[in-house]
Amino acid sequence: MTESENVETSALYMNPNRNVAVINYSNKYFSDIFSLMNSKELREVVSLFLEHRRHTVEAKKNDFEDADPEAYVETIKGVLLGRSDAFDTYNRWEILNSVEDLYSYYRSYLRIGVINLHGNASTAKTFMQVDDRFNDTVIEMYRAVEEKLQGFRNKTYRQVSAGTSACVLTQSIAWPIPRGYEALKPVRFINTMSLRPPMMMTTPSNKREGTFTAVPDNPIDKFHGSRDEWYCFPAKIGESLAYIYFHRDYFVSGVALANLFELADEKDIAGHKPDLILLFGLQKTEGNVSHYHHDEENDIWVGEVPYNDKTTYFGYMKKMCLTLHNLHMIYENRLPIHGSMVRIKFSNGKNKNVVFFGDSGAGKSESLEALQEIADDKILSLETIFDDMGSFTLTDDDLYAQGTEIGAFVRLDDLSSAVAFNNMDRGVYLNPDRKNARVIIPADSYRRVVGHHGVDMWVYANNYDSDIGLHKFETEEDAKSTFIEGKRFALGTTDEVGMSTTFFANPFGPVQEEEKTRPIIDKVFDYLFKKGVYVGEIYTHLGTDKSKDSLNESAQQLLDVLMNS
Repeated sequence: MTESENVETSALYMNPNRNVAVINYSNKYFSDIFSLMNSKELREVVSLFLEHRRHTVEAKKNDFEDADPEAYVETIKGVLLGRSDAFDTYNRWEILNSVEDLYSYYRSYLRIGVINLHGNASTAKTFMQVDDRFNDTVIEMYRAVEEKLQGFRNKTYRQVSAGTSACVLTQSIAWPIPRGYEALKPVRFINTMSLRPPMMMTTPSNKREGTFTAVPDNPIDKFHGSRDEWYCFPAKIGESLAYIYFHRDYFVSGVALANLFELADEKDIAGHKPDLILLFGLQKTEGNVSHYHHDEENDIWVGEVPYNDKTTYFGYMKKMCLTLHNLHMIYENRLPIHGSMVRIKFSNGKNKNVVFFGDSGAGKSESLEALQEIADDKILSLETIFDDMGSFTLTDDDLYAQGTEIGAFVRLDDLSSAVAFNNMDRGVYLNPDRKNARVIIPADSYRRVVGHHGVDMWVYANNYDSDIGLHKFETEEDAKSTFIEGKRFALGTTDEVGMSTTFFANPFGPVQEEEKTRPIIDKVFDYLFKKGVYVGEIYTHLGTDKSKDSLNESAQQLLDVLMNS
């Protein structure tokens, strides 16, 4: 075996190139340390570990790790049983050091426990207890071996996630599968997820590149995934129903979805055709890049993302989902908004709904942070309606905003900008030791996110001009010109650098369907100016001034306007 080879038994799948492990409780369950110790699965983990150690230059010489997997496991069994010959061949301290490293190696994987519901209601109630018991078994075995080797009990115990990082309950649900989509039928839906946060996960890639383009052929024709290899996360993205199919090697992204989008219920799926379908991890796509297709006959937006190292970055999962949703919104005559929306309650009794608009790195979150810092006790509460994407819907006599996500995908470098969120200990952290490290944290309930929210102020985050403060557009044309140009100084959060422009500051839908988006933009701006809604821009200085002074001055003007209007 080489390190690049995967482990696969009926109960265990491990991919060392993706640091992903899947433990299938439905096929085999280890309820005590001796069933685990005698299992083929443990020998496979040991085998993978020993191969890894032999290919790791930094690994110190340890004679115990020259043993084959069977001898390694037998020695540990001897330690557990207190056999007198346990240390005849190998040194006690070498065994202890190696067992510590084996334990750390296994926990370095994202480990997902899987249980299939099989229509059994009792399973739905107890699946977390099943997962808890497995975690207890793993940590019990580790501690028993450790304490026998060191000769005394520990004085400090750390209740880490020893067995799994998360557990998913899966279920087969009947839905009206259109002709041509039959290959999706065997894939089970995720019914419920149990996470063990805070979760620290790593991926080979840490940045998204490019935009997604349309293809004339439906990607569903390329899907030939098996039930064992693929899972479906049914998501409610805004008011769109999305079936997100992903290969098991992308469980990092699949788990992170739980903190970003509402997991659809069985009643949302049964008998319902989705608005969006994403196939994440196809072996072949055109040009080995991501695309989408509009199946007009069945009115389904279908996205495809190829299997490669680059697409392990969660941004590909998130942004393809949002691109499909935004395209669906445009075809529903709704306007996708790239920005954040907050409801602010002030000490003077006023409540304001404010939308910050702009592309990545423009300063939307930073403006909000600065506003909170300078406001002191003038702000009683602040509720995030959406953090990255929303939509405006114009009716005969009203305009309202809705969000898409129940969570936020935040750069760790900007962690202080997340002061509005109180759930950091519930976060899923991605590549925390690298540049552009991220965390996905829950932010608000689905019910509130998709509520109909009025708009009191809409400001463009301008990070390139040297002006300070807040500027209100006097004419509809001036406002539209700025918002449509989508200008910003790119700060390296994507593959762009320097000054750039993006149609309507949104490369996830409006860029792809500019012709259909422009009439909706016209109607929205016409409504806002007729109603006297504040439409302007806030100068964030992120591209010109690294100090906070200028941004704080701009935030002070924003505060004054909000409290006095």
